[in-house]
Amino acid sequence: MKKTTRSKARKKKHLRIRSKISGTPEIPRLNVFKSLKNIEAQLIDDINRKTLAHSSTIALKLPYGGNIKAAQKVGEDIAKKIKTLKIKKIVFDRSGYIYHGRVKALADRVREKGVKF
Repeated sequence: MKKTTRSKARKKKHLRIRSKISGTPEIPRLNVFKSLKNIEAQLIDDINRKTLAHSSTIALKLPYGGNIKAAQKVGEDIAKKIKTLKIKKIVFDRSGYIYHGRVKALADRVREKGVKF
């Protein structure tokens, strides 16, 4: 019997989630990726296969991106970019991560800035 690693289990969850949600030009998908040191967010139009906006702790040049404060700053930045694109509603894709900690902080900050999902 094979053991399932944590990352393999997350990837299986992500595939299951992606089979149900998709981004359109009107309602794009906000995808989140996190590593131990950084967090990234992308606004994706799946129909045209284009990334509309991107933000990360690397792009913001934060000294350390593996905490909740950094995730909140990335959430603020991506929310500004969403507002400049005049998009009011998005679909949130947590990429198989538990909706807790940094993922929740990023999503809450985007919601606070007026984006609905």
